[in-house]
Amino acid sequence: MSEQVENIDDDARTLARLGYRQELRRTWSGFSNFAISFSIISILSGCFTTFGQAWNNGGPVAISWGWPVISAFILIIGLCMSELVSAFPTAGGIYWWASKLGKPVHGWFTGWLNLVGLVAVTASVDYGCATFISFFWSLVDSNWEGTLTEIFIIFVVVLVLHALINIFGSHLVAMLNNVSVYWHVIGVVVVVAILAFAPVSHQSFSFVFTERINNSGFSDGTYWFYILPLGFLLTQYTITGFDACAHISEETKGAARTAARGIWQSILYSAIGGWILLLAFLFAATHVDEINKQAGFIGSIITTALNSNLALVVVGISAIGQFFCGMSCVTSTSRMSYAFSRDGAVPGHRLWSRLNSNRVPVNAVIGSCVAGLVLTLPALYKSSAGVPTAFYAVVSVAVIGLYLAFLIPIALRLRAGDSFVPGPWTLGRNYKWMCWTAIIEIVVISVYFILPTVPAGVPGDSSFSWTAVNYAPLAVGGLVLLIAIWWYASARRWFTGPKHTVEI
Repeated sequence: MSEQVENIDDDARTLARLGYRQELRRTWSGFSNFAISFSIISILSGCFTTFGQAWNNGGPVAISWGWPVISAFILIIGLCMSELVSAFPTAGGIYWWASKLGKPVHGWFTGWLNLVGLVAVTASVDYGCATFISFFWSLVDSNWEGTLTEIFIIFVVVLVLHALINIFGSHLVAMLNNVSVYWHVIGVVVVVAILAFAPVSHQSFSFVFTERINNSGFSDGTYWFYILPLGFLLTQYTITGFDACAHISEETKGAARTAARGIWQSILYSAIGGWILLLAFLFAATHVDEINKQAGFIGSIITTALNSNLALVVVGISAIGQFFCGMSCVTSTSRMSYAFSRDGAVPGHRLWSRLNSNRVPVNAVIGSCVAGLVLTLPALYKSSAGVPTAFYAVVSVAVIGLYLAFLIPIALRLRAGDSFVPGPWTLGRNYKWMCWTAIIEIVVISVYFILPTVPAGVPGDSSFSWTAVNYAPLAVGGLVLLIAIWWYASARRWFTGPKHTVEI
């Protein structure tokens, strides 16, 4: 190395070996690293906002059985990523891994897919938060209509607040993430207890574990191979964003171990807590006709099973949890944007990689929030299908973008075989079957989540309407085409992957 690193700690020395000087403040503990992914996964967010997707596409079976099965696959993906972050604990995360294990082209596609996925996660979480703030207010004031325009205005306010917290309260973000963990744990316990003891009646075990529902509009004959997999979006979306542990690894103490542990632990604990929460919802879902009438909206379970005061408590707990989640999403997205820009991949990269006096990438924070706002603009238009098609489309973009980005470095690690040099946390010989399992699962869900979710979204159908179209394939397909054209027309001549700030 050309720069002296003898007097720095192990984390900074590891970072220097990877080619970077310590620029971000390394003040996050291992618990804080775990906390940001646990907060982004946020079962108080995903389990509430996308419950209707699983209810309409599969019903209780898609939830009671689908959640633990899909969670197991996601845990395998997370374990594969834990091994990678242990070897390469940098803010670039999966983009850096792909570049290191492959070629610049791998890093290019991984980085852009990851960045768009993170923007979509931020947008979907904050829009979901706005929806629940509106729902909460409707329980307080019966005159509140909660129109799409009003919800979008709340969404903008939430985005602005998250940007301000990340910019001016950066020293509070780690602490608030820690608070978020306790809020999620205690909040879930309170919600489950209320749903267990407050309702006058509950559903049977038979209903919770065997009942099938198809509100999609598609033929019941397609239930097992088309409708039910669409319901798995609930699990796949909720348990995502755990790559945040990697994105803030340059700010985490003992990152080679703690970031690896943070990824798999955040997935495991969220999977367990989420299943308990969802089962509580299903047992409380005694007014099936009303729930179907409201397209599986979780609020229909809350308001039919509980009195108004308890409903306020449950919705309030969820809304605050979602606010914490959105704050963490902005942190993760901005750090990825900063790292990718630091290596010259983003137009105006000098602007997005600039740090303020507190070492916060302010412009990256603002840019991430603005991009999320733009992506969510279609939510201003009401879907003819009676379900929030635009919201589910943003959710699909988030899932596909992130998981395809996860796939590339996992596949490259599999290709590297025994030549891969692991960090202190490793899968050992298990990497082969685990990497293959992860790759196959990601490919399958990526195909399903670009498919139409209602007949009105199928071109040529008599009920076809553009407002019912799942625009995820347009967004993701357009992105892949754009970055491919950009790569072959220009970037391949100047993009060389990560740019080192320390010679190695």
